[in-house]
Amino acid sequence: MSDNMTKEKRHLCMSHIKGKNTRPEWIVRRFLFHHGFRYRLHDKRIPGSPDIVLSRYHTVIFVNGCFWHSHDCLHAKLPKTNTDFWEAKMRRNKERDADNYSKLYSMGWNVILIWECELKPSRQNDTLENLISFLRKMIHQI
Repeated sequence: MSDNMTKEKRHLCMSHIKGKNTRPEWIVRRFLFHHGFRYRLHDKRIPGSPDIVLSRYHTVIFVNGCFWHSHDCLHAKLPKTNTDFWEAKMRRNKERDADNYSKLYSMGWNVILIWECELKPSRQNDTLENLISFLRKMIHQI
C-alpha cells in the first residue's frame, strides 16, 4: 500500500500535529478548574513534563494520545506505510513513558494516565467522574 501524499506533504501534515494544549487536555483542564483544582502545565522540572501537575496532591496527569503512545484501542493503529519506522518510534515512546512513570513513582508522585479514547463523548463523563473521585480521596489523605 502506498501513501496518497508526497513525502514532503506528509512531513508538513505531521509537523502540524500538536503535542501540547490538545483538545483532550483542554477537556480535563476545564473539568479540573471547574471543580476547584488548580494546577501547573507541562512542568519541565518533573520527569516526562506531565500535562497537568497538581503539586498540592503530589499528583501528575498525562493525557495521552492513543496513536502516539500506542494504546491498545481502535485509535492506535499503525500506518500501513513505513511500518518499520513507526514500530520503532512507538516502541521508543512506550519505553520513554515507562521510564518516566517509574521515575515519578520512585519520587513519590501519584501518576494518572488518561487516554484520548477515554475522553470521547461516550466515555468522557465516566472518565472525568473517576478522576474527581480519585482526587477527592487524595484530599482526604492529606
